[in-house]
Amino acid sequence: MASNPPGICCLVAVKHEGVPTGKLIDFHGIETYTAGDATSKKIVVIVTDIFGHTFVNTQLIADAFAAQGYYVLVPDILKGDPIPYMSQEELAKYNLPGWLSRHTVEITEPIVTGVIANIKADFAPTSIGAVGYCFGAKYVVRLLGDKAITAGAIAHPSFITEEEVEKVTLPIIISAAEVDRVFPAENRAKTEAILVKNKATYEITVYAGTTHGFACRVDPTIAVQKYAKERAFSSQVAFFAEHLK
Repeated sequence: MASNPPGICCLVAVKHEGVPTGKLIDFHGIETYTAGDATSKKIVVIVTDIFGHTFVNTQLIADAFAAQGYYVLVPDILKGDPIPYMSQEELAKYNLPGWLSRHTVEITEPIVTGVIANIKADFAPTSIGAVGYCFGAKYVVRLLGDKAITAGAIAHPSFITEEEVEKVTLPIIISAAEVDRVFPAENRAKTEAILVKNKATYEITVYAGTTHGFACRVDPTIAVQKYAKERAFSSQVAFFAEHLK
């Protein structure tokens, strides 16, 4: 695999402070958090991690992308079944395999591809960027492989196969944690080797002092982690500015 299956590290999160400024809408039968100007011809879709579209951290990121001029959509790809925010004691007892069995590729991918198709039909955008965190990163890679979007950004990805990366030739930026059993150094090297072979436009950055989930669930009171989260976001913004026209 280019990245390994999710583990307990995927359940660790610190809620961020802030009041989201977007709103929840019904987008073709899928509850979706939206932010920004709906008339924008440049659209960003956030394909969430296992905490889903109502998690405040993700909504604040959506607002930050919207501030860059994008219309942002964060669809409920989890069918109303996100992982709850839990204490450390609860984390150890949570049945992650059971949850994953309810969110297989066969179940989740039609939701993601349907959202992209409806965005194209409703808005006729000039470009679509997709951002995938952890669980959602797999689907951004698959969208890139199908050439369904213009460019993609993924952070600390999980469940991605080498075969999925083999199909990627479109622009992709990858934000990786220094310590990550789901996307360790050997998997990063495999991913980069494939992208080089494909002559894809890509960036891979590894952030020191970070662990899995840093780009959206980091403890902002830890300076090195806060820096990494903010730097990963600004790099995604710069990458999309170059490739989403």
